[in-house]
Amino acid sequence: MTAVRFDRATLPSAPWKNGGGHTREIARIPVASALDDFNWRVSIADVSTDGPFSNFDHVDRVIVLLSGAGVRLRSSDGKIDHRLDEPLVPFAFSGDDAITAALIDGASSDFNVMTRRGVVRADVQIVRAAESCAESAAGVLFAARGSWTAHARAGAFTFAVEANGGVWWDSEPLRWELESRDPDAALIAVRVRQSVNGSG
Repeated sequence: MTAVRFDRATLPSAPWKNGGGHTREIARIPVASALDDFNWRVSIADVSTDGPFSNFDHVDRVIVLLSGAGVRLRSSDGKIDHRLDEPLVPFAFSGDDAITAALIDGASSDFNVMTRRGVVRADVQIVRAAESCAESAAGVLFAARGSWTAHARAGAFTFAVEANGGVWWDSEPLRWELESRDPDAALIAVRVRQSVNGSG
């Protein structure tokens, strides 16, 4: 398949797995999989109230604050006590952990990456200038700030990506050349790869 373009504003809004909020799903692979058996999933959540995160057993997660003052993440066993209050800084944790999020100062939104442990793993990178992304068979590019040009060298096609838009792909190795002329530009590049020797 070729890369699929998306825009945050037109992504359908759906309840969280635990019913405690809403999210806009960018991609879920396999496409027809349920919320307890996907290989990888990427979404954007709007957080407006305090409460628990949904539990995802055997899933590794990465969360990135997009806007707002952020949230304080705490696990029930005390292992995690993290202030997610700096935009565009990835934070990794296990979906097995019972996490509660408390708003720091009003509503916020975040970018979420989930991968099935032992099946695939994700590298989440914040790109701020012209850069080449190493080839991966699946992934997501999301323009958090500014306008970007994304050129897939192997596929010989180019996308103009505006802020809050992007592309995702699966089962087609692609290497991207990324460029922006906006001084405050930032793009989240997610590379999804097979796990090595059954480990994430």
